[in-house]
Amino acid sequence: MINFNVPPRTGKELEYIAKAIENNKICGDGEFTKKCNTWFEERTGARKCLLTTSCTHATEMAALLADIKEGDEVIMPSYTFVSTADAFVLRGAKVVFVDIRPDTMNIDENLIEVAVTEKTKAIVPMHYAGVSCEMDKIMEIAKKYNLIVIEDAAQGVLSYYKGKALGTIGDFGAFSFHETKNYSMGEGGALLIQHEKDIEEAEIIREKGTNRSKFYRGQIDKYTWVNYGSSYLPSDMNAAYLYAQLEMADEIYEARMACWNRYYENLKPLADAGKIELPFVPEHCVHNAHMFYIKTKDIEERTEFISFLKERGIMSVFHYIPLHSAPAGLKFGVFHGEDKYTTKESERLSRLPMYYGLTLDEVDKICDVVKEFYK
Repeated sequence: MINFNVPPRTGKELEYIAKAIENNKICGDGEFTKKCNTWFEERTGARKCLLTTSCTHATEMAALLADIKEGDEVIMPSYTFVSTADAFVLRGAKVVFVDIRPDTMNIDENLIEVAVTEKTKAIVPMHYAGVSCEMDKIMEIAKKYNLIVIEDAAQGVLSYYKGKALGTIGDFGAFSFHETKNYSMGEGGALLIQHEKDIEEAEIIREKGTNRSKFYRGQIDKYTWVNYGSSYLPSDMNAAYLYAQLEMADEIYEARMACWNRYYENLKPLADAGKIELPFVPEHCVHNAHMFYIKTKDIEERTEFISFLKERGIMSVFHYIPLHSAPAGLKFGVFHGEDKYTTKESERLSRLPMYYGLTLDEVDKICDVVKEFYK
């Protein structure tokens, strides 16, 4: 059996978790949490990185920092994970979905401006498969209408757009370290902050509404409750697990990229023959091999394809059900314009196994089975 996903592990995780325990500080903001924050600030150029309990919580923090209120509108794609919308629905906002581009599966940057109203407060681009949205256009619209940009970069750790790290282009960015991601802490995430003015408030929100972070830095002699907030701090043991992978981040990246390229080379003849479609990466984007997917002819063929692979010991899965068609999407959001590609393209997409530890021989085997299906 070739699993769809295996959580990344480098070998030092248990050693670092033990060290976190020996430090007698396994709660938030211990040694490894700080190391992770610093690592991301140095690698991405973010003004500030704050590790969180999930990407969902990082996005919730961004919604709070953006002062999203009841009646506000937030523009995003419908083809995304529920957390992208949940963070704003919790604040009472109305989600405005727009169509995606069929080539990258990202929000269509040319459909955003027509969805802007006087109630629009933010744009939330989600970088699908670690391939960037067209951020220049999105930032131009945001500047024109004075909107906040919150990047859902859950899948985009160490991906780039025109040399800029995803998550650092908008006002805020959110990373995920779920077990299915390139770098993992089981459950976890990070909030990237671009403006100095937001850092102190972010620390307060993350520390249950207290100025505890300033207390720990010796800036005040006692801490107290100063604003609303919640507990968004991950355990330092989780951070220790993540840091073991960050030390080998480039090795993990190269291994995943080798598998991604092998998939592409093996399956390109099928694409050239018009049997399937392969992922598209614009020239100015550097992706991170987060996932490899193919697009079948239609949903019926995809169902047969996934079943065919499963019978041969290979796990392939489809991805999001578009949010605008879900019960909560109908309740909390509206689709602006025509659903030309969102539903149709989502029903064709099937993800192939991709994880650190997947071998090139296994990739070849998977590709042989894919070719067998299309015979």
